[in-house]
This record gives sequence, C-alpha cells and structure tokens, in this order.
Amino acid sequence: MRPLADAVLLEVDDRGVATVTLNRPEVNNAYDEAMLRGVHAAVDAAEASLTTDSPVRCVVLRGNGRHFQAGADLHWLNAVRTGSPEDNLAASDLTGSAVRRLSQLNVPVVALVQGACFGGGTGVLAAADVVLCGEDSVFSIAEVRWGLHASIILPQLADAIGARQVRRYALTGERFDAAEARRIGLVHDVVPREALEERGAAVVEAILASGPGAVSTTKRIARDLSWTAVDDAEFTDLVAEHSAARQSPEAAEGLAAFAEKRPPAWAVN
Repeated sequence: MRPLADAVLLEVDDRGVATVTLNRPEVNNAYDEAMLRGVHAAVDAAEASLTTDSPVRCVVLRGNGRHFQAGADLHWLNAVRTGSPEDNLAASDLTGSAVRRLSQLNVPVVALVQGACFGGGTGVLAAADVVLCGEDSVFSIAEVRWGLHASIILPQLADAIGARQVRRYALTGERFDAAEARRIGLVHDVVPREALEERGAAVVEAILASGPGAVSTTKRIARDLSWTAVDDAEFTDLVAEHSAARQSPEAAEGLAAFAEKRPPAWAVN
C-alpha cells in the first residue's frame, strides 16, 4: 500500500482491484486539500492503468477509523474562506472535480461506509456505482447549516436519491440513518458493520465475473443519461456558486457559530 499525500492510501492487487483508503482517522477523515489531491492521484493512477496490460477493473473506496468521511475539515475551510477569491475558486474546483472524476471513471467504484458520512462525503457516495454501509451509519447533506450549499455535488445526489429527496435533505441538513439512506437510494445494502468487508468482497467478485469492456460501456451510457452529464460550462458555473458562498457573510456566521457551539444568528427557536 502506497501513500498519496499520506491522507489517501492506494493498493492495487493482482486482480486489478484498487483499494483507495481515506486516511485521516484522527479527524474522522474530514477532507482538506491533501486528501482531495490524494483522491485525484488515485483516479489518475486508475485512468493511466487502463491503457496498460494490467488495467484497474474496480475501485474500492473506504475510510480508516471509526467513520467513513465527516465532510470538510473546518480548519481548512476557514483558511480557504479568508483567502483570495482565486484560492476559493480553486478549492471548490478541486472538491467538485474529485467527485466528478469518480463518477466519470470508466470502471466501477464500490464504496464501503462505516459510521458517519456527512456533507461532501455524501457526494462521493452518490458518485460511486455501488454503496454498502454498516447498520450504524449516519448521513447528512449539512452544508446549509453553515450558510454554505452543496452545489458541486447536487448533480450526483440528484442521480442517487432524486431531486425530491435532495430538496428535503439538502435544504434541512437533517441527519438520517442507514435504513433511510437505503430507502432513498443513497446506499444499496445495509449490513452489520462487521460484515461490511465481506459483503464488499462479494460485490467486487461479481464485477470481476463480468466483461470489463461491457461494464465500462454500461457505466458510460448510464452516466450519459443522468443528471451528472453536466458539461464543462455547467460545472464551471456550479464551482463559481460554491466558491462565492464560502466567502459570504452568511457562511462566516455559520462557521463561527459551529466553532463556538452556539446557534447561528438566523436560527429561530
């Protein structure tokens, strides 16, 4: 297993299964620039392999520690927020394109989820082709609680759970459990946490039993018929909106309130 910026680990076995592990367990795998660049590097490696004699045939995405992914690292978010508009735009592009590239990768992506998955992590799940979670898992699309919004992952979420469910959970920021995540389509199967790896292995075996060319074509056509088939201009607009929100007064108040463990100014009891 080799580190990609230490925040992400990559291991490729002799079957062509690439395991990508989010590796910031001390902060519940909250993402920052290093983790995002690690995800990009893992996708780069998978894409590069497709023209070799040893192509990656499946990507398994998992997280080290108690939780799969706790959304954005607030220290990183605040550092970016107080930077230049250009730095903010670059951060939104780096985030949104990581999720977009997972969706566009022409091999299946299988996500194994334990514990919490919040914010941008739900976009990662929505970009994956198969998602399995433990019975203890909990989810939220929580950006609005901080005065932010999830524009850069809304296409993937609309594909996964439908626009109607996005309009509930991305507007309220409510937390929901594994059973609800399965009901709305964010995850495919819910299993006991201790059975997660075994169930994931069975899904990978099913993928490897299928023709790699047929699998790639099927994923491409399904994606081209979906919400995630946004063109580059549309994606650029989403990135710009996401970046602008981060530097708004509302976001400043929301992030300050969260850090200070108090209700934000707009909260009504």
